[in-house]
Amino acid sequence: MQLLDGKATSQSIKLELAQAVEKRKKEGKKIPHLAAVLVGEDGGSLTYVGAKVKACEEIGFKSTLIRLKSDITEFELLTVVEDLNNDDEIDGFIVQLPLPKHIDENTITLAIASKKDVDGFHPINLGRMMLGLPGFLPATPAGILQLLKRNNIETSGKHCVIVGRSNIVGTPLSVLLSRNTPVGNCTVTLAHSRTKNLVEICKQADILVAAIGRPAFITAEMVKEGAIVIDVGTTRVEDASRERGWRLSGDVDFKNVAEKCSFITPVPGGVGPMTIASLMINTLEAMDFNGK
Repeated sequence: MQLLDGKATSQSIKLELAQAVEKRKKEGKKIPHLAAVLVGEDGGSLTYVGAKVKACEEIGFKSTLIRLKSDITEFELLTVVEDLNNDDEIDGFIVQLPLPKHIDENTITLAIASKKDVDGFHPINLGRMMLGLPGFLPATPAGILQLLKRNNIETSGKHCVIVGRSNIVGTPLSVLLSRNTPVGNCTVTLAHSRTKNLVEICKQADILVAAIGRPAFITAEMVKEGAIVIDVGTTRVEDASRERGWRLSGDVDFKNVAEKCSFITPVPGGVGPMTIASLMINTLEAMDFNGK
């Protein structure tokens, strides 16, 4: 078993991006500027946004963090989004999810200008992905592709089973892995919690992706010998042995599954850092999309 170290792989990407920023500086071009909108005080969201701001600092991007109270109205948040859409200084921005229950996430996503949607969630960017046209790829699926590519993992002809059909991870990843591209050409099965015979289906996977949001959902009996396992899950679970009282758990029973697979991502340190790296790639590419 080998670890697919997302932390180390993302670091190499950030070094490449830092070099690109230095080149832009020398050529007198604009430095990428990423903005992040954080609504409320959700602990997980604070951590994720903090990591994104830190990545900007490491690479040399400009960054702006906009913190809003949890009781902000949907209309007020839409106004913030529109201001960012119209701000030429901001090249790309994200609205950190989840949002408070009184705000419709789809409404906010649709309001973000597609050319600044570096999370890759807007229907225009998802549509361009479906057609294989240039656009922002969803950050987590794109990060998984980068992880496979940079660790020289062959995907062509492999059977990939993805457990979880969200519009953020599972569904777009199924499209990307099935495309006729260097990191693609998989035969993809998109499964979910209501899939019948899920254990038997997972055991057929050469590449098994767990993105269902249930801690330790994928057990050893669901994984065939030598499979490649990608764990997208990041759920806080209680852990009295930790000073903070909790730990992050993936969707895979790591201890038992690791004994059977050829490659596996850890949690934390696997897909998470790659998601942030992909967000940074999208932010740099926004310069080209926006003619800067």
